[in-house]
Amino acid sequence: MTDNTSHRVAADELCQFVERVERLESEKAGVAELIKEAMSEAKARGYLSAILRKAIARRKMNPDDVAEGDAMLDLYESTLNGSR
Repeated sequence: MTDNTSHRVAADELCQFVERVERLESEKAGVAELIKEAMSEAKARGYLSAILRKAIARRKMNPDDVAEGDAMLDLYESTLNGSR
């Protein structure tokens, strides 16, 4: 392969990567809009969007990490409530 040919192959490959990422970014924007609509619908039905987001985030976490975080939050809250 000559330098010119390898340069052309690299350029084609680079273009393919860029176009793929652009396509995925477009899909990501569409999914973000669908999530926004779902959260708006939940809010219209009386659910608190901030709490829903926390619940969704916690479901993604390892149960041990959730338990540890809960324990630390309890400790912090009891410490702060005791200092009042």
